[in-house]
Amino acid sequence: MRTEDTAGHDLRHHGDAEVRDDGSELVDMAVNVRADTPPAWLREHIAGSLDSLAAYPDGRAARAAVAARHGVPVERVLLTAGAAEAFVLLARALKVRRPVVVHPQFTEPEAALRDAGHSVDRVLLREADGFRLDPGAVPEDADLVVIGNPTNPTSVLHPAAGVASLARPGRVLVVDEAFMDAVPGEREALAGRTDVPGLVVLRSLTKTWGLAGLRIGYVLAAPETIAELERAQPLWPVSTPALAAARACVAPRALAEAAHAAHRIAADRAHLVAGLAEFASDGLRVVAPAEGPFVLVRMPRAAAVRRRLRDLGFAVRRGDTFPGLGEEWLRLAVRDRATVNSFLQALERALTSAHR
Repeated sequence: MRTEDTAGHDLRHHGDAEVRDDGSELVDMAVNVRADTPPAWLREHIAGSLDSLAAYPDGRAARAAVAARHGVPVERVLLTAGAAEAFVLLARALKVRRPVVVHPQFTEPEAALRDAGHSVDRVLLREADGFRLDPGAVPEDADLVVIGNPTNPTSVLHPAAGVASLARPGRVLVVDEAFMDAVPGEREALAGRTDVPGLVVLRSLTKTWGLAGLRIGYVLAAPETIAELERAQPLWPVSTPALAAARACVAPRALAEAAHAAHRIAADRAHLVAGLAEFASDGLRVVAPAEGPFVLVRMPRAAAVRRRLRDLGFAVRRGDTFPGLGEEWLRLAVRDRATVNSFLQALERALTSAHR
């Protein structure tokens, strides 16, 4: 691991760019949103909120529901327009001197910090270490540390104890748990913990429930931190339909469905990884063990393979926009077995074409 403070990557490139415009008809293995969502019952619940659109949004019930889901007081919850808004609020509201982002990970936290005028240091996790965290690599004087768990795009699930050990007096520790509900049992989660000083946990409801177009997420933190972030928010930042979705997605029925989906994702991911292993002789390597709803792979001539996959009808996420990765990396979203089987057939053809 090493630290650096250079930019040099397109931090605002995200998986949706792969399926816009000429990619709209492709099979989407680029965006980390669960396929075939939102479910019918959730769409109906959201639609039922439309009768209330004449009134200004009232987030109290949704905030209380999220608090109850994690067993914390409502003063420790802030609802946001997706996790991305939370990164902007943190960058604008918190007075920090030396923010550090642990990469490779979702690039929006660093982009938001830079846009807010901060100079950002990076800790780059190494492929040779399996992209696993060494808490000692984070500078002691860092007063804001951002890490994802499980991490996008590596799919690494860091031990909760190791992540929590990054906490220090006077330091804000931001843990992006946007994909934690895709991990069976949410093991290694820190959401709901109130004994870790300076802990800020971000959760997204857009990934598991297919609500990227609705924008809903939340922050869990100490009341004083929540108050600072809330002051930086505009009035009525979360729409009435998004508030309805938040209440529904943390209800017992939804939690049970999400838990079931997490086990199904794990089985589908194992099928994908086993299929990818067949291409080891072509130089393809999977970062393992993968624990999120996506896998990170390295292969020769990945850019050419990606272009050929588009010709064959599949969109995958390029990896070179993530600090710590290069052009030989691709991220693949986990899909159902039939889709994966079709993808693996296309990958075989793409690899053959790229190696000619």
